[in-house]
Amino acid sequence: MAEAPPIRLDGETRIFPILGHPIGQVKSPAALTAIMAERGFNGLVVPLHILPQALDGWLGQAAAMRNVDGIVITVPHKAAALAHCARVSARGRAAGAVNILIREGDGWAGDATDGQGCLDAVAAAGFDVAGKSALLVGAGGAGSAIAWEILARGASDLALHDVDTARRDALIARLSADFPGRVRAGSPDPRGFALVANATPLGMRPDDPLPVQVQHLTPDQMVSDVVTRPAVPALIAAARERGCRTATGTAMFDAQAVLLAEMLMGLRRID
Repeated sequence: MAEAPPIRLDGETRIFPILGHPIGQVKSPAALTAIMAERGFNGLVVPLHILPQALDGWLGQAAAMRNVDGIVITVPHKAAALAHCARVSARGRAAGAVNILIREGDGWAGDATDGQGCLDAVAAAGFDVAGKSALLVGAGGAGSAIAWEILARGASDLALHDVDTARRDALIARLSADFPGRVRAGSPDPRGFALVANATPLGMRPDDPLPVQVQHLTPDQMVSDVVTRPAVPALIAAARERGCRTATGTAMFDAQAVLLAEMLMGLRRID
């Protein structure tokens, strides 16, 4: 097995904080730093535990840290970080949240990459959403970004389901501004959809209910799930039993890690 390339740490190292509360569960710093090292980039991703009430002050000071070119944002700071962006991508506006900030001059540009990671994992599993119908369960921050990406990649229509109907309807309104006539309210019934995606935490615990009515899944459907623990959540297990193609939360994490690392290194620009 080839040895991992060494990680540099010197005065020229670019520092990329990842902010969260709590932060102990976050595994991406090592993955993102390793990608940078493999590319020969002198960068280090560092986890920081920032309380919600301290976020504004910390981000206000971060602009003065001239070796900080980007910041990764995780729970619960994604929505609050939006207010610190001088520029926001269309997907970030639709999501109402951002998970990455990139320095642009004296300000920050923000983006929401959960949708790209999810749909990249789906594409890697051999499924193209263009021209097909989709059902998405979950209209939170990650779900909002995934919904935007499903439509941006050409889905014919998207049905959204969330137990919080006000949140669902607010997302439908935001998406309809960019994709008129292609998004509507849905239900947990997956019948008639080519892509069925879960963007809720359901499946993290053994006693969680299933996010969709899995008895109605058929082998011609593609099923995606954002849950990373367990590695094969109940929805993915049920979908595989019924012959569906699947994309796991781990596959989404891996795809998103490459995307985030390339954005932090300046290889991809926020559009």
